[in-house]
Amino acid sequence: MGSCFTENIGEKLEYYKFQNLQNPFGIVFHPVAIEKLVTRAINEDLFTEADIFQHNEQWHCFEVHSKLSTSDKGAFISNLNGNLKSLKTYLEQASHIILTFGTAWVYRFIETDAIVANCHKIPQKRFLKELLSVEEVSATIENTLTLIKTVNPKATIISTVSPVRHIKDGFVENMQSKAHLLSGLHDAILGKKQAFYFPSFEIMMDELRDYRFYEEDMIHPNNLAISIIWERFKEVWIASETEDLQKEIETIQSGLKHRPFNPSGEAHQKFQINLQKKIETLQKELPFIKF
Repeated sequence: MGSCFTENIGEKLEYYKFQNLQNPFGIVFHPVAIEKLVTRAINEDLFTEADIFQHNEQWHCFEVHSKLSTSDKGAFISNLNGNLKSLKTYLEQASHIILTFGTAWVYRFIETDAIVANCHKIPQKRFLKELLSVEEVSATIENTLTLIKTVNPKATIISTVSPVRHIKDGFVENMQSKAHLLSGLHDAILGKKQAFYFPSFEIMMDELRDYRFYEEDMIHPNNLAISIIWERFKEVWIASETEDLQKEIETIQSGLKHRPFNPSGEAHQKFQINLQKKIETLQKELPFIKF
């Protein structure tokens, strides 16, 4: 769960068919938003009409990303609660939980005095912008870790600070925010069992300190940077015993993307039959894998 960098690593896990749940409530950027959703899921605090509102003909919730918003009120609440159930199941059963923190800047909705995960394009004058202190970041992350451990004491929790630059806050403000996240996060995990830090921010800033590793917006890491960070993550966190399996899955994935010159030709038909055999053999061994 966490910022958009979560989806970069999540897509790699999905590509190699690791069982995973990725940002069930869309991108959430700051520690308070993650804590709220984890708390809701573990306490089975279902969403109700009181938690949603209508704006620009769409139903929204301040606790989730706008990608979940919809014009159907009933379907929206049902979807939120379905995702909440999925999150609770994964929090209880997952071997590893990865949290990615993007910013320490938050927006507080003045009418309710509540920190929101997403402003949903509501006028900014209705919010107060605040920077979470190091102590607030630490307390929020520590609460999240403690909650997870109450339902899944064996889970390994990996936390990281997103390398995505929040330049809209300002260059200085972005670095101040990252500094608060880094300090608060390290305070929160210090001495905790099965709680670790992965340095994606530091890899981007120090090892890949060149704009050729960014997208054209100069904010998001590009595919090359993501691949390099993924390789570092894989070296540390993914068992070497899965290497052959990953190669096999990569071969199948490449085969599925293959676009033949002659789809009806004999060579392509043989290729398709062999590819299907590979898929069936793999699925006999690991039935949860779907292509």
